[in-house]
Amino acid sequence: MASIVFAILFYFATLLLVVGLIYRINTYARTPAPLKIPTTPAPTTTGGVVLRLTREVVFFESLFKANLWIWSTGWLFHASMALVALRHLRYFTDPVWGWVAFIQPFGMYAGITMLLGLCGLWWRRLFVERIRYISTPSDHLMLLLLIGIAASGLLMTFVVHTDVIAVKGYFLGLMHLDIQVLPADLLLSVHLFLVVSLLVAFPFSKLLHAPGVFFSPTRNQKDDPREKRHLSAWAAKLESEKN
Repeated sequence: MASIVFAILFYFATLLLVVGLIYRINTYARTPAPLKIPTTPAPTTTGGVVLRLTREVVFFESLFKANLWIWSTGWLFHASMALVALRHLRYFTDPVWGWVAFIQPFGMYAGITMLLGLCGLWWRRLFVERIRYISTPSDHLMLLLLIGIAASGLLMTFVVHTDVIAVKGYFLGLMHLDIQVLPADLLLSVHLFLVVSLLVAFPFSKLLHAPGVFFSPTRNQKDDPREKRHLSAWAAKLESEKN
């Protein structure tokens, strides 16, 4: 019964995640940017914008310049989470890709640094007054959800081990619409339920800053207002109708 329930939950959560992300990204892409507002100093070429966005996404450049302590906890969490997520590709590939096998020990310990980064970010929301003032219950809920995922995953890795072969067989089966038996492990069930909850909440939460950063006009615009007049699509349409 648990195997069927989790299969339904994962199918539903994945569908909601994909549809929700497509909808929100489409909304971001269609939102007009009537003003030229890149944060200066800004690049004046398309290549420069690409490089700037790359530095922002990979290294959190603006946060590094603003607050080194917050940058360290934020970057530690995001980099560790990326490594942990890549490590989990072993449950969805057969045979396991060589580079995925190579990063397994690094991804295992990245779970620890991921948890440390999350605790640092939560401490910031709890004890830094200006951040606490603008924090909402959903901000704390998302952090608790991520902490629960990291903590339960670490417990299964270092304390209470589960049958990873059966877990892999279950998820490979889900990919081929063939539901296998999921190990009867309470900690595993808690971990998977938290993951499903994260997938469902993602399209409706502030976690959408992940794709949203690419649509930020302060980051994705060239600093060329003197060389080229800036018109959003709707403004250009209105102007053409007047003419």
